Amino acid sequence: MSIDYKASTNAGKTAKQRMLSGDLYIADDAELRADYFCGQDLVEQFNRSSAREPELRESILQNLLGSIGTNTVIRPRFQCDYGRNIHIGARTFVNFECVFLDCNTITIGDDVQIAPGVHIYTATHPTDPATRIAGWEYALPVVIGNGVWLGGGSIICPGVTIGENTVVGAGSVVVKSLPANVVAVGSPCERIKRL
Repeated sequence: MSIDYKASTNAGKTAKQRMLSGDLYIADDAELRADYFCGQDLVEQFNRSSAREPELRESILQNLLGSIGTNTVIRPRFQCDYGRNIHIGARTFVNFECVFLDCNTITIGDDVQIAPGVHIYTATHPTDPATRIAGWEYALPVVIGNGVWLGGGSIICPGVTIGENTVVGAGSVVVKSLPANVVAVGSPCERIKRL
């Protein structure tokens, strides 16, 4: 797909609208930069906060994220792009050193366990080198169902949906969607059994 074609199909849309709809967009946009800086200020505040300040952490996360359920815990260091595109349900636990690239929506259900060092990516780039070099990128949403357990160091790629109760083994790279109630491991991640 050429730059000119994709740009012409987006006439009238802002870069933010294109980003959130999965279309090609240029990230170096004033509105997106402002949103990014706001998110980064809150991420920095959160990562500097103390475990002895749970109310402060909760307040920062409520301002940073699009939504967060009750009794959900996120441990620093936590990194994201914007924050507002992340929605996390109730009783979910996000352990240390997780990275959520939320150029599109990341929706995480209730009772999800996310181990240390898990990366969730919505951001991606065109494979066509001319388009990529010109600065175009795009992002695809990620959905993590209720009761999922993501093992340490796993990577969830753009556009992936993981069905409820599924377990993803440590170090796995999930490049395609997984159904509910399975155990999946590897790079690329493959289902090895049903629960």
